[in-house]
Amino acid sequence: MDVSVLGCGRWGSCIAWYLDKIGHNVLSCGLKDAPEFIQLEKYHKNDYLTFPDSIEVSSDLEKAVKRAEVIVISISSQYLRSYFEDISKYNLDGKIIVLCMKGVEATTGKRLSEVVGDFVDESKTPVAVWVGPGHPQDYVKGIPNCMVIDSNNQEVKEKLVNEFTSELIRFYLGTDLIGSEIGAAAKNVIGIAAGILDGLNYTSLKGALMARGTREISRLIKALGGNEMSAYGLCHLGDYEATLFSQWSHNRKFGEEYVKGNTFNKLAEGVMTSKALYKLGKENNVELPIVESIYNVLFNDMDVKEAIGKLFLRSVKKEF
Repeated sequence: MDVSVLGCGRWGSCIAWYLDKIGHNVLSCGLKDAPEFIQLEKYHKNDYLTFPDSIEVSSDLEKAVKRAEVIVISISSQYLRSYFEDISKYNLDGKIIVLCMKGVEATTGKRLSEVVGDFVDESKTPVAVWVGPGHPQDYVKGIPNCMVIDSNNQEVKEKLVNEFTSELIRFYLGTDLIGSEIGAAAKNVIGIAAGILDGLNYTSLKGALMARGTREISRLIKALGGNEMSAYGLCHLGDYEATLFSQWSHNRKFGEEYVKGNTFNKLAEGVMTSKALYKLGKENNVELPIVESIYNVLFNDMDVKEAIGKLFLRSVKKEF
């Protein structure tokens, strides 16, 4: 299968490496001025992995789009709309779009598949999402994991799962696109909360964070028309180990550095996702106390300990 992976960052480069490893014809495409692209083009490696010679590295977006049966996109979720304004200039009929980012558009509250849906006819250009746990640092060592592919198109979903599954990644068929996308995006917000707890030496609270965070995201998924049980699957709860505990989690690290007063310069998708989920919670009358706390800390300068205190002073409720 001819696959073009658009995006040369940590996850994009890992996807290209993985899909080549399991036998697909892969082109890795990035912005010619981006440091991560220059590194891959010049040295065929980055800080995480080395590309084999079989992977072509190019900044030619038109070439990348035209050659591919499957176009995998792994960029910052907040830039997806502007990026698709470029991609949609080319004929996308008959191609499959696979989104490997985890976020919600902050300005509109739209899921990423909905953003793409503003540019393509999904009966001609099906859209899927690839979500779940895993870090490049583990995959390149041969440490396996499980992930999910979801789509409104059953045939496409089954095709991708069959083509992409290997001994390194076991893919499951998602059954709830809304839940898969919201759950995957929301786990990054919970990851920031986990990092804040680590930075305060409140790590023992992370168990409660996991339980209550999953519960509130399940409420949001249900309100948006999805299956609330999706929050307890691989897209959200199943990704917690990689996001709430891992030394490599950008969102957890962002939260830890934030509470210590340090700057974290790498992408933490949970920052803007907290804004998007806060918006969705208000619009759909869903209580999201943890999401709201992170939003207020990041965007309204609320003191972190005050935010935690407010969570503990909320009125008494049944757990379920």
